[in-house]
Amino acid sequence: MTTQWLAWAPPAGPWRDWLTDHGSLTRRLKGLARQFRVRRLAQGAARPHRDEGVLLDLGPGSLALVREVLLLDGDTPLVYAHSVIPRSALRGPWTQLTGLGNRPLGEALFSNPRVGRHPLQYRRVDRRHPLYRKAVAHLDRAPASLWARRSLFTLAGRGLLVTEVFLPATLELR
Repeated sequence: MTTQWLAWAPPAGPWRDWLTDHGSLTRRLKGLARQFRVRRLAQGAARPHRDEGVLLDLGPGSLALVREVLLLDGDTPLVYAHSVIPRSALRGPWTQLTGLGNRPLGEALFSNPRVGRHPLQYRRVDRRHPLYRKAVAHLDRAPASLWARRSLFTLAGRGLLVTEVFLPATLELR
């Protein structure tokens, strides 16, 4: 079981192609899903997970804007996405992201040529990880583990972290 975020893509069987695709996940899912949509689950001030705070250079106990959504095909969950924006960045380059509602964050990120993307990181999450627990809450049957990837996006020197947890139905897309 991968317990830390990895800078290289692990051998992940059928998930490898999904994990290593550097393009817009939103665009890819829209092209494959018959009824692609986004359902916002939560958005508000919260403490990021410890490893997220470190990556975003936030002090212990700092609050950030945390957004959680499901990317769906109709009512079938495909990906649980978790985004963290430091509060300081909300007064700057990422201000417009607070009003996305049920619109995909990926479209906003990949349509702006000034947004930079750092290399992807990968991890397998299980019941011990909070992202796993939040992701499987939307499934009828919870697998023992799920693959996740994350990437830091930057605009005007300010970071935004996006983590995507892939759910079993994603593999059924063709």
